[in-house]
Amino acid sequence: MTGPLKGVSVLELSGIGPAPFAGMYLSDLGAEVLRVGRVGGNSNPLASRSGPLERGKHSININLKSSKGTEILLKLVKQCDVLLEGFRPGVVEKMGIGPDICLAANPNLVYARMTGWGQEGPLSQAAGHDINYIGLAGPLAHIGRKEQAPSVPLNLVGDFGGGSMFVISGILAALLAVKNGRSGQVVDAAMVDGAAYLASPLFAAHASGFWTNHRGNNLLDSGAPFYDVYETKCGNYVAVGAIEPQFYEQLLNGLQLAQEELPSQNDRDHWEETKQKFAKIFLTKTREEWAAIFDGTDACVTPVLNMGESPLHMHAEERQAFFETSGILQPRPAPRFSETPSLPSEESEDLGASTDRILARLGFSEQEIVFLRDDSIVS
Repeated sequence: MTGPLKGVSVLELSGIGPAPFAGMYLSDLGAEVLRVGRVGGNSNPLASRSGPLERGKHSININLKSSKGTEILLKLVKQCDVLLEGFRPGVVEKMGIGPDICLAANPNLVYARMTGWGQEGPLSQAAGHDINYIGLAGPLAHIGRKEQAPSVPLNLVGDFGGGSMFVISGILAALLAVKNGRSGQVVDAAMVDGAAYLASPLFAAHASGFWTNHRGNNLLDSGAPFYDVYETKCGNYVAVGAIEPQFYEQLLNGLQLAQEELPSQNDRDHWEETKQKFAKIFLTKTREEWAAIFDGTDACVTPVLNMGESPLHMHAEERQAFFETSGILQPRPAPRFSETPSLPSEESEDLGASTDRILARLGFSEQEIVFLRDDSIVS
């Protein structure tokens, strides 16, 4: 492996969504990630399918409901730096592999736990998904257009922004603490916490009165005519983000509008009027025609590309921003490193493909491995 995390070993207890994404990212950065799956597979196909979220990971299947399976996992814990799990609070404790037991086996272990609601609190045992976490955390109420219901921003804000990226940050910080002589510790990453934390600047703006509770009336929520998306003649869209006065001036130049023809840029009482004027003009040309008009300017006007188009844009191609893994085109890991470049794997390993190799590394003989398979302890 290459990358800044070369030499770091991670145990990932197989799950879906944010936890596998975090494991994938650690692998992309050079860590050796061993995914621990269930014997017999998983009833949820998203948790058992070999694909981009599993790239670069090795895989072993262990029956963690058996004492022998727990014993095998604890042997692995003694040899790893990080354990990553995404179960509801209390589940791993019932398996006999909770933080207390694992940290006793390896005092330098970073035990990373990711849930929607956190390890404690009145909702800690409740089911939920991204939309629930960002709804309670605050951001969802502020995403959407004027006089319309809140818009669902995919599952990026809660699952991957508030979840994956914060558990990754916690893991890296805890690893650094261990390197500096501190003991291992538990990282409690809750998506509801992360989603709220992502919105910290907006909470401050709200407290100051700059940001209101009314969707579609604020600077960055489609309220401003110079920060919105507009439909073009071909049915596609362009994104406009001309906040600064000098950028706004270039936007007007491209639209062939004179500033004296319009209300002041920040005159909120006339934003809707200005927006309607912009909308009519953008409908007169195609997305590509507008891209050509604003090319080379600082008007902050760009085409809105879908996931089939984005990899084909000249900027993405020049930066080699995408690569193929498991037969699927995927974004390259970010950020980029000058001294320890990360080279993500282009392949994903099938479930349990490394079971025998990992057991042999732990000291099990070939005959013992056969017995473990026969007894459905591993697969």
